[in-house]
Amino acid sequence: MVADIARIRFAPSPNGHLHLGHAFSAIYASKVADSLNGIFMLRIEDIDVGRCREEFIEGICDDLEWLGLTWEEPVRRQSEHFDVYEAALKQLRDLDVIYPCFATRREIERAIAESGIPADRWPRDPDGALLYPGIYKHISSGDRNNLMWEGRSYAWRLDVEKAVHLAEEMNSGPITFHEEEGGPHGEKGIQSIQPERFGDVVIARKDVPTSYHLAVTVDDALQDITHVTRGRDLYPATYIHRLLQVLLGLPEPRYRHHRLIEDDRGRRLSKSARDMGLRDLRLAGKTPDDIRVMIGI
Repeated sequence: MVADIARIRFAPSPNGHLHLGHAFSAIYASKVADSLNGIFMLRIEDIDVGRCREEFIEGICDDLEWLGLTWEEPVRRQSEHFDVYEAALKQLRDLDVIYPCFATRREIERAIAESGIPADRWPRDPDGALLYPGIYKHISSGDRNNLMWEGRSYAWRLDVEKAVHLAEEMNSGPITFHEEEGGPHGEKGIQSIQPERFGDVVIARKDVPTSYHLAVTVDDALQDITHVTRGRDLYPATYIHRLLQVLLGLPEPRYRHHRLIEDDRGRRLSKSARDMGLRDLRLAGKTPDDIRVMIGI
């Protein structure tokens, strides 16, 4: 544990309105904070500045207040702290565990096609994305510098094999995390990380010096988060976050990956599917107690 007082956060992205799944996650986090006599925090994860909107941030606060939740002020907004993430990125560069990748989506698809392995059989990461085939991983430093000078767009990728080797040296052994609630298959207790399942994951981009993985890891440390609560769909992300924590010398929180709210067909609710938001339910006459009954919390 990284602080004397338990600190738990709810960290939505303001690229749409909150739905029932968000309501469950927020109330769950608040209940964990209450059970530990701790602090409930709200964090706005708005590094995707092109999709995030002020109206959604206002809507998030309105919905949470309507549900009866209160949180510590001030609220941290990731878009105000790119310099902090850039400093962490420099640490990773100095450790020589990341490299610039200039591959476009079309190049990646072409490389996979030329491998002779059908795309439907090519390995995918836990999020369903095709694993990076390593097109620019082993080019010379001179070629990399030339591509940068040409102004080519690039992403910073984590050399997972090298990163794991270094992190295990720094950790004096395999890297684990403590799961208190249950993973996708009910896993509890000490869990081993499997970052290789993501391949050489993107950690930052040329124009945005961070990614979800890097920003959330840095923020959890800076905000002294003691317990990370989130949906079981993000359980595998813990493999990357624990790896980054060790590499960057950051404290290890405990984890609670809760159940997901699904529709009648077993599909997880999402903004992209335009599932009914809390705002719509409020307009339809639902009360906060109705919402709690609907999500079973």
